[in-house]
Amino acid sequence: MDTTSERKNNVLSLISENGQLNVYDWLADMPLPPNQQTFNIVEIKFKGGRKDFYVNLENINLTKADIVVVETFGGHDIGHVSLTGELVRLQLKKHTIFTEEVIKKIYRKATSADIEKWKTAKSLESETMYKARLLAKDLNLKMKICDVDYQGDKTSATFYYTADERVDFRKLILVMAATFHIKIVMRQISLLEEAARLGGIGTCGREFCHSAWLTDFNTSATSRSKRKQWSEFKCCLIEDRENNKSSLKGNDLNTIKTLKGIARLQKTDIEKKIMWFSYLNEDDLIPVKITRVKEIQTLINEGMILKDLMEEAAVMEKPNRSKVLDFVNVVGQDSLTRFEKKGTNKRKKRNK
Repeated sequence: MDTTSERKNNVLSLISENGQLNVYDWLADMPLPPNQQTFNIVEIKFKGGRKDFYVNLENINLTKADIVVVETFGGHDIGHVSLTGELVRLQLKKHTIFTEEVIKKIYRKATSADIEKWKTAKSLESETMYKARLLAKDLNLKMKICDVDYQGDKTSATFYYTADERVDFRKLILVMAATFHIKIVMRQISLLEEAARLGGIGTCGREFCHSAWLTDFNTSATSRSKRKQWSEFKCCLIEDRENNKSSLKGNDLNTIKTLKGIARLQKTDIEKKIMWFSYLNEDDLIPVKITRVKEIQTLINEGMILKDLMEEAAVMEKPNRSKVLDFVNVVGQDSLTRFEKKGTNKRKKRNK
């Protein structure tokens, strides 16, 4: 029979993947003043770095990594304690949550039966996600179901998906409910949130920032204007770049035939959506927007041909240069003895 510590480590290996968004409790070993009671709100962590706050009405003795059964709407879920004590009060203040707003409570510490039921539900997530993708494909829905999170009591599951546009998934919910016999919750997330849930190693060689500690990135999944702000997260855009590259596959965009000659593709900037071409024995690179390259290929297929690709060169934005300060040589304009003259005049007046 497994001991409590062995069961805890077994479950934590499933719940706390990649050590996402861990918080160090530096007040854990500091005793409270004699007249002060322990803060009765506890932070609970679930799959994918999701956290929530619950009230410990029964005053259960809880420490970090304890597995607990918590209240949910219409059932219960299982998570582990990520933070207790006074630091939880600071976390509530950080997220602008008042203590009166925390109404969900902790039922008990998880028993062996609770953990076994939870593990059974979690084991269904991969198969459920695969079947859900097939159902969405059959309905011709332009969406990608990237993760499934089963509730601890196996009565509900949250399906996380990404999409470029609004998706009408009402029919999909009916089909999935009839297939899986559970309550379906659909939640749209951004590409950054998808990468945070899946985890991974960035080009810097370390874990994704938003998987480990970053939580305040924009969550809009469809705003193109906000996507420019993501360029600072180079490693987070790997999957987005791969999706953009897939749109170029199947199109012969490597060469463009003109009257001057054949221009060959030298490099492609997926972020700026620009392709650079050059002619044989010429060093100049000609930037052309990807959309315009596709239009040129369509015209060539219809029998039309360009005179020179340089006529289609995209206008590049020039970086703002700081104003150059002009320096003036002022050496010799002031006399070195100007202060002495003033002094001598005063002495003469006094002598008179």
